[in-house]
Amino acid sequence: MQAFFDYLPIGFEHIIPRGLDHILFVLGLFLLSFRMRPLMWQISAFTVAHTITLALAATGHVRLPEAIVEPLIAASIVFVAVENLVARHVGRWRALIVFGFGLLHGLGFAAVLGEIGLPEGAFLPALIGFNVGVELGQITVIILAYHLVARPFGDRRWYQARIARPASILIAAIGAWWVIERSLLG
Repeated sequence: MQAFFDYLPIGFEHIIPRGLDHILFVLGLFLLSFRMRPLMWQISAFTVAHTITLALAATGHVRLPEAIVEPLIAASIVFVAVENLVARHVGRWRALIVFGFGLLHGLGFAAVLGEIGLPEGAFLPALIGFNVGVELGQITVIILAYHLVARPFGDRRWYQARIARPASILIAAIGAWWVIERSLLG
């Protein structure tokens, strides 16, 4: 249990405050629809996917170079943000796409664990603790976004034009810069 509790804050801190790319991805999911049912489908798909690749990469079964994974993570942020600009609602297929992106993000999480290392005698509790910490970080981002954005402004007619669209444009621009930076400069 000690390994679980040791790695839980490491997972959380990978999201808040260190995981701006993951924060922007989750906010991108939130901006298209902050209704709980579609949001939970997306977050669940993302969680299941990144749990799979995190476990596979942490055990050495899957390995992709960071030079490939990091630009693709940035591209996933761009995709979600641009989709927010062209879609009117969450399509049924979005959860599948988010699942695919979650596979990429799991490889990014695994790189963090690779730098830190997992204890040999408590590999599984540490891995689970890290993953639970990541989830708590993502849930915190959604709760904050809900209370700061959706609750006070979500029912306003101008929400999409003044909040969701500009925020999505900003997220897409940051993600696009990261694609370039991580591909050419990283």
